Amino acid sequence: MSLELRDIHKHFGPVRANDGISITVETGTLHGLLGENGAGKSTLMKVLSGFHSADSGEIILDGKTIKLASPVDAIAAGIGMLHQDPLVFLPFSVIDNFVLGSPGERRLDRAAATRELNELSERYGFNLDPETPARLLTVGERQQLEILRLLWLGARVLILDEPTTGISADQRAKLFVTLKALAKEGMSVIFVSHKLEEVADLCERVTVMTRGKVVGEAELPVPPEQLVEMMFGQAIEIRDRDQVSLGSSHLALDSIRTATGLLSEEPISLEVQAGEVIGIAGMEGSGQDTFLRICCGMRAPKEGRVAVGGQDMTGKHYRDYLAADVKYLPAGRLEEGLIEGLTITEHFVLAGEDRSFFVDWGAARKRAVEQVEHYTIKGTEASTAESLSGGNQQRVLLAMLPAELTVLLMEHPTRGLDIESADWVWEQLLARREQGTSILFASADLDELLRYSDRILVFFSGRVIGELDASATNVDEIGLLIGGRRSGTEGVAS
Repeated sequence: MSLELRDIHKHFGPVRANDGISITVETGTLHGLLGENGAGKSTLMKVLSGFHSADSGEIILDGKTIKLASPVDAIAAGIGMLHQDPLVFLPFSVIDNFVLGSPGERRLDRAAATRELNELSERYGFNLDPETPARLLTVGERQQLEILRLLWLGARVLILDEPTTGISADQRAKLFVTLKALAKEGMSVIFVSHKLEEVADLCERVTVMTRGKVVGEAELPVPPEQLVEMMFGQAIEIRDRDQVSLGSSHLALDSIRTATGLLSEEPISLEVQAGEVIGIAGMEGSGQDTFLRICCGMRAPKEGRVAVGGQDMTGKHYRDYLAADVKYLPAGRLEEGLIEGLTITEHFVLAGEDRSFFVDWGAARKRAVEQVEHYTIKGTEASTAESLSGGNQQRVLLAMLPAELTVLLMEHPTRGLDIESADWVWEQLLARREQGTSILFASADLDELLRYSDRILVFFSGRVIGELDASATNVDEIGLLIGGRRSGTEGVAS
């Protein structure tokens, strides 16, 4: 299917998310849509997939103008979208999710649907058990399920919105093989990303967006510097951190074990000094999140002791850790960090130290306006949390941090962020470090771990399998440990 978006406009109040966008996607091609966070990429694709209605403009499919009032209209026209968070119902089985939205009679031939699922899975090299509960699937497997469902429903234009966020390198490689196969079969694939290297590896043509407008197009390959300049208007130089002198002990863990059994085989002892940055590596579910929550009082250790600044915090609550200037930023910015439906102003009220009965809304709005400007948040003080891009949600979370911090704990601080936003986040974090804040962060980005950490803890199967000096290690050594192997050995570490 040939596809043309012509002069698409979409506004949300004063925000021009899409401001006269025109794009043509040829049949059987892999077309990249590249742009920084908040550029309007996801909004445009939601217009194309029927989740939003354009204020004006045309969608032309195979030479005919179509009207899309819902995702049902879009899939009926042959347009399907894989969202950044796959639309999978976790309590349902794989086969139940597969048949969702299927047209036709009320009674569904479940056996026939199972055969279709198995045939599609085999065709694209997936391994999905129809009866497995969806909650047991990895993010990558949920993506595979959603792709097969969209194909079964008749999608011939497939949109993928930031599909590599939260999946492993192996799952990413398998996804790219699948997308290339679909394009060879005549499907039109639109790959939405802020990652230059992914678009360069996968796509044949790219459209670059900035602030709701198309700022350039190119046939690939092109020098990455050309794409960076289109995205940001200038070359981006990633800053390396300066060396700082480490201070006294800010966080000390002594023989920690958890009640869940995740870290039960070997106790963990760790001392983190003022100004020190500890990176945490490992496959998802290896115990990193439990470890970070123990460090801030959100989980209680089964055994062992926790101290902050020399003060015993064992058995104390998260609010006690907050009082000791320990702060935790979760990976789920909207799910755990922010509150859907509340404005930026209301978030600053909740995060503020004023606990009086009456709220000074004038002062709160003034502070929100100042913070929106200072942290270059693309929104207004009246913007709701869910209306912001992932990068701007992260900026709000950082803007709400108290002025004084002893320990800052984070999960995936730059996941889903473009180059400029990720660099900006680390500029703020390193400034905190220079003030003496100790930082512990979990990340799946090995280059990020190497660039910003003093030490790296590698988790495997619920325990720390290695502690590395970041200045004396490399990606290969970290990768071996993440897989449970030690350098120079073949067996899995026990």
